[in-house]
Amino acid sequence: MARVPMPKRSAGHDRPAATIAPSILSADFARLAEECKRMVDLGADWLHVDVMDGHFVPNLTIGAPVVASLRKHTDAFLDCHLMVSNPEQWVKDFAKAGADMYTFHLEAAAGPGPDDWHALSPDAPHQAVVDLCHGIRAAHMHVGIAIKPSTPPELVAPYVAEGLVDMVLVMTVEPGFGGQSFMPQAVAKAAFLRNKFPDLNIQVDGGLAPNTIDRAAEAGANVIVAGSAVFGAADPAAVMKTLKSSVATAASSGKPAH
Repeated sequence: MARVPMPKRSAGHDRPAATIAPSILSADFARLAEECKRMVDLGADWLHVDVMDGHFVPNLTIGAPVVASLRKHTDAFLDCHLMVSNPEQWVKDFAKAGADMYTFHLEAAAGPGPDDWHALSPDAPHQAVVDLCHGIRAAHMHVGIAIKPSTPPELVAPYVAEGLVDMVLVMTVEPGFGGQSFMPQAVAKAAFLRNKFPDLNIQVDGGLAPNTIDRAAEAGANVIVAGSAVFGAADPAAVMKTLKSSVATAASSGKPAH
């Protein structure tokens, strides 16, 4: 079993509990442990860790050694987003480092080639993706699957339906760089998934801020990643409170749990 349980849906809400996960990509890396403690003390529920390999995406960030170092300084939920080719290669390393969530890209999991994801089907799970989900669970981490803005949400549905996934991450920017503008059309994917899976944790990542959160909340998202909007704010606690309040308001105005 994973260390920390996932957020659950309560009576009168149309989704699991609102969860705020500041992206440490926007932190001062020279003071990373201190920055992370500050965010948790100010109200962050999780810490979002963007892992980029310079291959699946054009940027290069951090890996398991930084997660292992950070784990020594915090008990916070470490939400690791692997924007990497060959995501199966790093499962054991991140489990050993102390990651709580291992989110891989559906587009990278079907095979090593750039066009392999076109073999994915909305009607049946792809065996390589199934095997990866099982491997992550066996390593005692939660399973997340991320999809790019151009990837149809129907392609991730078979894995959720089979109970293989704890969270789906809907990218609302192109993965690879922080500080991009929110893509409002991408949140329609969250709405599709929320309507189909009321108990699913749906994360949105990219350009989320007080002026864009309502669109994501109304679409059904409950796990909110925000980088520069939080770390760059004069009052990060107030920003996180605004993000969480928007999600909570949307959740309670939805269909009652049954």
